[in-house]
Amino acid sequence: MSTSSAPALPALPFEQPQPVEQSQRVQSSAAQPVDVDVLVVGAGQAGLSVAYHLRRRGFVPLGLDGLPSAGPDDGASPGDQRTFVVLDGAPAPGGAWQFRWPSLTMAQTHAVHDLPGLALDPGDPRESASTAVGRYFGAYEQVNDLRVLRPVGVREVRDDPRSGALLVEATTPDGPVTWRARTLVNATGTWTKPFWPWYPGRESFAGRQLHTHDFGAAEDFAGRRVVVVGGGASATQFLLQIAPHAASTTWVTRREPVWVGGPFDEDRGRDAVALVDERTRAGLAPESVVSVTGLPLTPVYEAGIASGVLRRLPMFSRVVPDGVAWDPGVRPDGVTHQGADVILWATGFRAALDHLGPLGLRGPGGGIVMDGPTVVADPRVQLVGYGPSASTIGANRAGREAVRSVLRLLDGAATRGPSRLVVPVEPSGSVVPGPA
Repeated sequence: MSTSSAPALPALPFEQPQPVEQSQRVQSSAAQPVDVDVLVVGAGQAGLSVAYHLRRRGFVPLGLDGLPSAGPDDGASPGDQRTFVVLDGAPAPGGAWQFRWPSLTMAQTHAVHDLPGLALDPGDPRESASTAVGRYFGAYEQVNDLRVLRPVGVREVRDDPRSGALLVEATTPDGPVTWRARTLVNATGTWTKPFWPWYPGRESFAGRQLHTHDFGAAEDFAGRRVVVVGGGASATQFLLQIAPHAASTTWVTRREPVWVGGPFDEDRGRDAVALVDERTRAGLAPESVVSVTGLPLTPVYEAGIASGVLRRLPMFSRVVPDGVAWDPGVRPDGVTHQGADVILWATGFRAALDHLGPLGLRGPGGGIVMDGPTVVADPRVQLVGYGPSASTIGANRAGREAVRSVLRLLDGAATRGPSRLVVPVEPSGSVVPGPA
């Protein structure tokens, strides 16, 4: 086991708190940076898990204007307790789930695992996942008094050489705010960075192109010839929903889909996380959950296969103005052209890490060398909900580990583990309804 000392972190001064009314909105800050021990970016599954464990360790959430506001269990002054803040760019609780298409029900998700300390009420499996998860996350924030500040968009994180802390430039409805954090936990997920693969002729297409990120309702495709690209659960769900309304649907993937029977339970989810972790520890790009679990062969999917809606074709060779085209011999049936009015790219997302660019975390190969959740190049930064922790099971575990790393760092005695893993900066894969 190799060990190394973390750089000494500055003790940041705090003003004495003034009585303020707690709110979910951020107000304009003064010209001086707002000081905080731990700044969490993102309030999805991973971010809320981090906040929960910080709370359990006695950290006080900051209130308005960066001043700790006394809650029922916050009797000490900020000089006596460490502080944290959770900044969320979304307008409401729910993480990326709140932006999912309304027709995605709880029954159709791979699984939404419980956050630590509060079970998810199973509720009606037909309820929209965006509604159910948003309600659950909102209740979780209230029960644990996490005081998430939103909507706050983090524009840039950079080093402050004078203090040794991190300067976090953010925007709020009331103006810009700069936070000065001793350590940062990034839990921004992927939803804000949809991945659009390039194929020859894509720009020449005369119809409509959209991504999973932009999907609204199946009725929007009425009377249209639709090509759906992608081998994940989102693609298959789109096809089944669109088919009754569209003039035709065509499903194309790079690889043959693997259908697997049985429920996607907790044990299976953990196995999937372990397989993704194995790849990233080997320095390979993490694959989508579906690539290691397969697609669930439910009765609904079986019916889709039997009807021909879920008949998969090889990936097309290029896009043409009136559709897509295959080179001769690519399709077993010999067809080389498919007319289309719409191309729906269900091709996954990439990690939303642009705001961390000024820190220079990328290595020569374009990846980020990790030691658990800690970035080796800058131990002040933790990444959760990323790589092997980009799932509802992995996110909970990563949140706990990240807080342990934060505590070691703040205590000035961070210990390196026995191994380091390389996580590519922009992992991609087929989107699966289920990540935080």
